[in-house]
Amino acid sequence: MISGLKSLLFGKSESGNSADGAGQELQLAAAALLVEAATMDGSFTGPERETIGHVLGAHFNLEVEAADALIEKADAAVAKSVQILGFTKIIKDRLEPEERGSIMEMLWEVAYADGELHDFEANLVRRAAGLLYVSDRESGEARKRVLARLDSKT
Repeated sequence: MISGLKSLLFGKSESGNSADGAGQELQLAAAALLVEAATMDGSFTGPERETIGHVLGAHFNLEVEAADALIEKADAAVAKSVQILGFTKIIKDRLEPEERGSIMEMLWEVAYADGELHDFEANLVRRAAGLLYVSDRESGEARKRVLARLDSKT
């Protein structure tokens, strides 16, 4: 399933991935996980899309246009996927544990982007934490950092 998704999105087989392709694959997996979190409440609003673009740009050092294109690819990947396991596996395999914590922080930021945390969004973030091998404590700390940033903006 993962190799099929890779070939669909990147137009090459898994064995043909270059180092740059591997980086793009990681970016797409992270973006898809964020889009999945944003759509859990039944809508993918402007604030959620903006937040995803912002956190992807900051984390992967992307220009706005590149982040927007990545979001579009991720949205298509999520539409074709039935589970988050493929996305989380790529992230888990490619990132060190502390880097996975930053992905959790990105997920929490997207979950709170529309001003409220929907039960489905919270559930997805908790499932993703388990699949990424991020402890409940680390995920909770990431959530607190996001809430503190959001409180400081108001």
